[in-house]
Amino acid sequence: MGSQWMEPGVMTAAGKYAGLFDGLPAGPGGVARVVQGLMIHEFWVGSYGVTLVEEDRDRVNLRRVEQVLDAIVSRDDRPLDVPRVPAERIVTNCRGFTVMAVAMLRAQGVPARARCGFGAYFTPGYFEDHWVVEYRDGDRWRLLDAQIDELQRKQLGLDFELTDVPYDQFVIAGAAWRRVRAGQADPNRFGLTGIKEFGDWWIAANLMRDAAALENVELLPWDVWGAMPEPTDTVDVALFDELAAATAEPSMGDVRRLMADDRLRVPSKVFNVQHRRKEAV
Repeated sequence: MGSQWMEPGVMTAAGKYAGLFDGLPAGPGGVARVVQGLMIHEFWVGSYGVTLVEEDRDRVNLRRVEQVLDAIVSRDDRPLDVPRVPAERIVTNCRGFTVMAVAMLRAQGVPARARCGFGAYFTPGYFEDHWVVEYRDGDRWRLLDAQIDELQRKQLGLDFELTDVPYDQFVIAGAAWRRVRAGQADPNRFGLTGIKEFGDWWIAANLMRDAAALENVELLPWDVWGAMPEPTDTVDVALFDELAAATAEPSMGDVRRLMADDRLRVPSKVFNVQHRRKEAV
């Protein structure tokens, strides 16, 4: 079960650096600690006393694990389980932590996949745009937030286990969509408070990103394609109702069928909103 999430995908393949994963601490907790020692979240740098230069900041646009590992090794070629000081870590975001952790867990034979949705543990009353790992543990899936280290845990005041994040604390995009459609949640509480953007269009966009990630194509949080709505667009409710149902308990047959639709299919190039251009996947 979950075998389709045990092999490297287009984004999670370590390529020429695959050997660096050998002998790393095992399990979700060990993997999270390794990843936290290699990367730093662009929004949290101040908490670690780090000031970014523009060259470092743009590394958040690295899509592939092999590219990130190249940046890590080029700066410091010690084994990956040697924590770098914060100023020497590679700048990323929640998606970057997640994809790297997925790659490492798969290398250890653990079924793992990236999930895109919303975290309830950052800003009271809001569900912030976020990515985490979903990994197979025995007979069930659990959530791992590979980004949140001890410093962040304390600042956020978290009291749950970060290798078993409750599903009401991280709400997968499809679940968020279904809650809103059922009248159980306000769509204007889902988005990103830092830029004051929220709404059903944001939930729909993350639902497309989540479905693509289930097919092992984990795109950047600001990659746009197909039917992904903009803030002023009318959302195709029927289409996203169907996609939300398919991603709830992924059988992958339904997800693959829907993602073959021209409105949802990931093209060879997507629009990177940060760079304001189309880029190859």
